Amino acid sequence: MKDKFEKEVNLDGKKLFLFDMDGTIYLGDQLFDGVLELLDKIEKIGGRYVFITNNASRSVKDYVKKVRKMGIKATEENFFTSTQASALLFKEKFANDLIYVQATRSFVKELKKQGLNVTTKYAENAKAILVGYDTELTTKKMFTTCRMLGLDIPYYASNPDWVCPVSFGYVPDCGSMCQGYERATGKKPIFIGKPQPTMILEVMKKFGAKKEETLVVGDRVYTDIASGVNAGVDTVCVLSGEVTFQEVQEDTIKPTYTLDSVKDILTVLKNSF
Repeated sequence: MKDKFEKEVNLDGKKLFLFDMDGTIYLGDQLFDGVLELLDKIEKIGGRYVFITNNASRSVKDYVKKVRKMGIKATEENFFTSTQASALLFKEKFANDLIYVQATRSFVKELKKQGLNVTTKYAENAKAILVGYDTELTTKKMFTTCRMLGLDIPYYASNPDWVCPVSFGYVPDCGSMCQGYERATGKKPIFIGKPQPTMILEVMKKFGAKKEETLVVGDRVYTDIASGVNAGVDTVCVLSGEVTFQEVQEDTIKPTYTLDSVKDILTVLKNSF
């Protein structure tokens, strides 16, 4: 099979398949055609699939429940999120410090579960600020975050995505929220999730996968594909979510392959095994 650029798609030797979620395997609560069969095929060829998402609005437990309802066989071992990446970074840099966090209750709970000292209230003694994709955002939260950004302390955000795909189109994601804060306060965050290679490298290390055995699949060039490029692994950009083929053509970051959907990956694996 050939991709959109008429290149032969070769997935021989791939054992670790890292999938973005929103816009890649589902949209809202609607699973894309071919996903279940693809995941089953990956297991049958001795591979492993892991979902790596920048969407920090849910905990890993919430994600497990969501995909199981769709029929996907998954445990917490099948996920690595920007929440987990954030927890790793903050445990390294601010393990014993008070951290101000603006995010969903699930996000905050996950950080506390990792042993971090978290507050969601204004705190002059906080040593860092962390903003996540917040689907529970209120005006009160925005005021508190802007007030915290007036302090001279490090400022991080879970992910740089401009929008999150939903059933009717898109809604502002963490990157857009942070741009609003930048307009209001002049402060820019250090982004943690994709396009940083952290999530990919951590999953590879966890399962002992080599770069040539790993494939990243996603619908965004500036996050999903860029993270794969930064990690030095092959990538597949699918056109089922945010990006268009013209945008892929024009972008300076190039995926290894460009396909219409993950169902095309299934076709390749069927022809190869």
